[in-house]
Amino acid sequence: MEQAKPARGKKILRHIGKRNLIILSVMLLIGLAVYLNYLWFYHPTDNTVNTGNTPAGTEGSNAAATEQDYFAATSLARETSRRESMEVLQKVVDSGEGEEREAALTQISAIAAAMEKEANIETLIKADGYAQCVAVINGDSASVVVSSEVALDAARVATITGIVYEQAGILPANLTVKQK
Repeated sequence: MEQAKPARGKKILRHIGKRNLIILSVMLLIGLAVYLNYLWFYHPTDNTVNTGNTPAGTEGSNAAATEQDYFAATSLARETSRRESMEVLQKVVDSGEGEEREAALTQISAIAAAMEKEANIETLIKADGYAQCVAVINGDSASVVVSSEVALDAARVATITGIVYEQAGILPANLTVKQK
């Protein structure tokens, strides 16, 4: 009876396939990294981001410093998550063969393209007069958070939407624009 269990495990592994198991593992690790970054850094109840190194006695600091900390911490969390994903994918590229290696290279290329588009969007939005901006592209959708003294109206949102569409090809229906 004990020998049936290893044979059963090998049969399942053969059915799933080594390549598919590696791809599934990589995707789970990337998802875990994104979730942990969200859990550790973003607090939706108070719209602040925890950087983990707040000095004692600074809880009552002004809103501008908190807002700047939000944008810096959000950018840092995004970069940390991307760096972790790239490291996992690079390990797959270094150790993989055939289709699994190609899939990892495709994902690396997609992450690099999204990073470039985000940087372009942020630069153009800041050039349009916004103090701070963070853009996050996730597949065919995007979120943009801006810092502005003036409330966002339809014309300002249309300008941001145009920039995102020109740089990333993301449709307005798939775009979220928020003011911090």
